[in-house]
Amino acid sequence: MTAAPTIQAPRLGEPYLLTPGPLTTSFPVKQAMLRDWGSWDDDFRAMTQEMRDRLLAMLGAGADAFDCVPMQGSGSFSVEAMLGSFVPRDGKALVLANGAYGQRSAQTLAYLGRDYVLMDKGDYLPPRGDEVARILADDPAITHVVAIHCETSSGILNPVEEISEVVYGAGRKLLVDSMSAFGAIDLKVADVRYEAMVSSANKCIEGVPGFGFIIARKTELEAAKGNSHSLSLDVHAQWAHMNKTGQWRFTPPTHVVAAFLEALRAHEVEGGVAGRGARYRRNRDVMVDGMRALGFETLLKDRWLSPIIVTFFCPADPNFDFARFYELMKAKGFIIYPGKLTVVDSFRIGCIGQMDEHIMRQVVTAAKESLAAMGVSDATPPALALQERAKLAA
Repeated sequence: MTAAPTIQAPRLGEPYLLTPGPLTTSFPVKQAMLRDWGSWDDDFRAMTQEMRDRLLAMLGAGADAFDCVPMQGSGSFSVEAMLGSFVPRDGKALVLANGAYGQRSAQTLAYLGRDYVLMDKGDYLPPRGDEVARILADDPAITHVVAIHCETSSGILNPVEEISEVVYGAGRKLLVDSMSAFGAIDLKVADVRYEAMVSSANKCIEGVPGFGFIIARKTELEAAKGNSHSLSLDVHAQWAHMNKTGQWRFTPPTHVVAAFLEALRAHEVEGGVAGRGARYRRNRDVMVDGMRALGFETLLKDRWLSPIIVTFFCPADPNFDFARFYELMKAKGFIIYPGKLTVVDSFRIGCIGQMDEHIMRQVVTAAKESLAAMGVSDATPPALALQERAKLAA
């Protein structure tokens, strides 16, 4: 039987981070950073190898065809490394965008001088397989499709399995940005075919910021030699050096790796992807039910709600002011996230990190008390927000 996770309150005065990463981490993860490590030392090389092995194990059956390449920097560094290494200089990518992170991939490709076409679904509709199939049929020059697993601009969980089927049905290759989903939502290679995916230390594994990682087919890693535009972001070079020496090519974030390895061990104890995902889904369901009881409405219908982060419309009540709401929530120990909607005002609440359903009930209570402090009796959104959601669902 899987052990129940031990959720630890932040230290006195330290708020919960209700964001999609960085997030609230456990004491053991923090404590792992209290020691210094030599990047060349055999102990640290063993830590790096254990980390890579544990990440690959999450892919399930077929993982032996893949390898894991950690990359220094924020998650966006690893996304750029993936795109610059696996999209050939004479290739062309179709970027599926429905929020800021799809747009960022397109911007990255533009910086890299890679040809691409953008399918922009606005901010909050999922790209669907039939739409992707039509674009691929009309443009034989497209070699790769770039999909965002969970678009945290809205909290939407995109249908990557459906997208993968049409991509490979058309003889193309899929690259997945699973930055905010990997570790809590399955991306097993027996279920979803892709050439490479990318994620980060400070998301659903519950580590701290400092590096990301690319998991790719070994055949793609071999073929990537010479593709990269960058010395430091060359995935093939990092992979080849790491497999030859056990070391990172350049100074690794040693303390962050130690923390991440501790987080990976806790992830396994919790039940792996299934256990972590179940806790996050329960967090979401308890929090959403409670917020709806106060009158708040979610941007997305339940079908598309991810267990990572949820977007809520701001109330129509003229007494509601997000800046004050934010400060009131922070004073109660919860840091929430601004929204990114362009038509109506919104905010977001994350479901990931060292939190469980009991903490989420406290979040709802804090929201209720904050509304009362502002003189807001009902959190119902303006009619325009509901009209916008109706259009999105159409």
